Amino acid sequence: MGKIVSQDELILLIAREKRNGRRVVFTNGCFDLLHPGHVRCLAEARALGDLLVVAVNSDRSVRGNKGPERPLVPQNDRAEVLAALCSVDYVTIFDEATPRDLISRILPSVLVKGADWGLNEVVGREEVEAAGGRVVSIALAPGYSTSSLVEKIRKAAVPFEDQAADRQT
Repeated sequence: MGKIVSQDELILLIAREKRNGRRVVFTNGCFDLLHPGHVRCLAEARALGDLLVVAVNSDRSVRGNKGPERPLVPQNDRAEVLAALCSVDYVTIFDEATPRDLISRILPSVLVKGADWGLNEVVGREEVEAAGGRVVSIALAPGYSTSSLVEKIRKAAVPFEDQAADRQT
């Protein structure tokens, strides 16, 4: 079995890992354009436990959260890139707006989000803390943001679109 698993497979795997005394760390996100900020955050998250689970928003979920022009990269490709990282043990895809249900079924020891989320905004916080786990906020790497990358790409594409239009007239 590879690193990319269904939610049902993940729940069984995590139950076994927890029975063996391993501390499970969980995080989630779109991971639309993977950048060094993501890689650093995931490495920090992994250091908080024995294995790291990353839940990736499905394409439909990303569109619902970010708008019709996102994601730029399809869900299976985003999952494959994440699974290639040595800090990531398992990747699963969720279709809901948030991974609350999945978190409540896994009940990780540590729930991680970037510092751009206030602790009261972290989905699954109540469930994890009620089960004796903790929520950790990881500082964002300065200068890295998927939204700013997307904007930079769009601005760079405008001159090319203008040149193509000039050639056609």
